[in-house]
Amino acid sequence: MNTRNLVVLSLLVGIGAVLHAVMPGFFLGMKPDMMLMMMFLGIILFPEKKNVLLLGAVTGLISGLTTTFPGGLLPNIIDKLATSFIFFGLFLALKKYRSSIISVAVLTAVGTIISGIVFLGSAYFIVGLPGPFIALFGTVVLPASAVNTIAMVILYPVANGIMKRTKITQQQTKTIIN
Repeated sequence: MNTRNLVVLSLLVGIGAVLHAVMPGFFLGMKPDMMLMMMFLGIILFPEKKNVLLLGAVTGLISGLTTTFPGGLLPNIIDKLATSFIFFGLFLALKKYRSSIISVAVLTAVGTIISGIVFLGSAYFIVGLPGPFIALFGTVVLPASAVNTIAMVILYPVANGIMKRTKITQQQTKTIIN
């Protein structure tokens, strides 16, 4: 892992942390997780296992520390670690189509839904839920999935263009293709 990649990943996590912190909780202490979208973007731009582990762990810790969900630290860590590797696996499975905006949008929507299920499920067993699972899923996870998908459709082409112009991901692309 080179320093440039770490800097870019840190910036993505930092931007995600700010978005996560300013997003208000709106239903029983839960809020859409914009940090998740930045984690997905980091995985898409730097698809390596060590990056996925780093992103999942750091994103889980920071989102857990800034959550408005009561007792949400451990469920956030579990959620982000599990979701990062599931998302990475799905991303790798889409070998031929992974750089298309449609694939990125679908992966973001599916990844956000998986994250919501893992978070709510782990929170249910660890600290309990402040409301019914279905109500929390329908009022927080599904809207978050839509918001994250729309944001990714806007951000991915911009980030991808910047990465190509600065040639930061050139080495990764060669590694993935071989």
